[in-house]
Amino acid sequence: MAAGEAGPLLQWAVQHQVQVGSFFDAPDSVPVHSAHIMADPESLGESGAAFLERIAGQGRVRIPTITDPRGIDLGKADQLGHTATMQSLERRLIAALERLGVLMTNTCINYQTILPPTRGEHLAMGDTGVAIYCNSVFGARTNFEGGPSALAAGLTGRTPRYGMHLDSGRRGTLRVAVEARPKDLAEWGALGGLVGRLARNYWAVPVLEGIDSVPGSDALKHFGAAMASFGSVALFHMPGVTPECARAQDAFDGAMPEPMRISAADLAGLFSSYGGDGEALDVVVFSAPQLSLFELANVAGLLDGKRVHARTALLVATSPENKSAADRMGLTARIEAAGGTVLDGVCFYQSYARELAEANGWKRLMTNSAKLVNIIGGYGYLPTLGTAEACVASAVAGRVMR
Repeated sequence: MAAGEAGPLLQWAVQHQVQVGSFFDAPDSVPVHSAHIMADPESLGESGAAFLERIAGQGRVRIPTITDPRGIDLGKADQLGHTATMQSLERRLIAALERLGVLMTNTCINYQTILPPTRGEHLAMGDTGVAIYCNSVFGARTNFEGGPSALAAGLTGRTPRYGMHLDSGRRGTLRVAVEARPKDLAEWGALGGLVGRLARNYWAVPVLEGIDSVPGSDALKHFGAAMASFGSVALFHMPGVTPECARAQDAFDGAMPEPMRISAADLAGLFSSYGGDGEALDVVVFSAPQLSLFELANVAGLLDGKRVHARTALLVATSPENKSAADRMGLTARIEAAGGTVLDGVCFYQSYARELAEANGWKRLMTNSAKLVNIIGGYGYLPTLGTAEACVASAVAGRVMR
């Protein structure tokens, strides 16, 4: 491949991987079972689309390669205010990726909806929430792969062996004593954000003590996604929960460091730092990460018999597989009968969020995702963090209620 004997596309892929591996002092490369590409149109733009179109006829991926959420739900694009130019770029990207043999899964929760990885399985995952969940909850091995790197892995079937692929990269570096007890998904996300703020380093591996009950899949999803967003963390250990850490001392290479502490006051402080109580509410977003089927059922139940306020939009983003199931089970109809909109295969902050704000007059945004409140201020929004119950109650009232 490196010599060009397999064609220019594979030569590019290997050369790219050699550059990445050299930068990170990787001793060699490792075979990976699947790859996951972030390739939304807002990130790629015209130049990214042109690149994919140029290489699309030169070869196909050789391992299962899937996609992160798209930038536009083409069935709801006109309703939300996505322009014809945005929609055209989306269609071009989809066509190019399909020609490359990429499976258009359009999800950041592939571990819940497509195929969960196994312990020790090497992967090339592009989404930070996907990577931290696969590393931590399943014990699989992946770094955060940039778009070109994930594509190169799909084409070659390998990735540079550094970071989370190495035993040495998975040892605990930070001990965190959790004195707060999260009660819902928003609080799990907030806890993850606080741990991320303590870590503030991709190479940091927090070890969490004090979790006295086993969190469910959605709790760990929000927890890890927020930790990755606030702190660039790719792996955490939770003694008695995650597979590589039966006891806290098992995670450390030698003596355990003194713990850093997170209290209930710290948790409350993160919520209060995202204000807006009593203010008029423009949009409520359930997204980042996409919703599981159980989360969709919860939102539908909270909306039953209610109606979203005329001045407030309520958006719910999920994977194509969960959207299909929600349609079949009547969950979509219940959410939309109350005035909500269920979006298929997208994530809000990757969907031209700034342009949507301008098109719809949105400013104050409320969500139960700690990851989203950490990101969305950069797009010009005023974010508020609340529980799912508070988000729905606020959408119905048309103002922030926590």
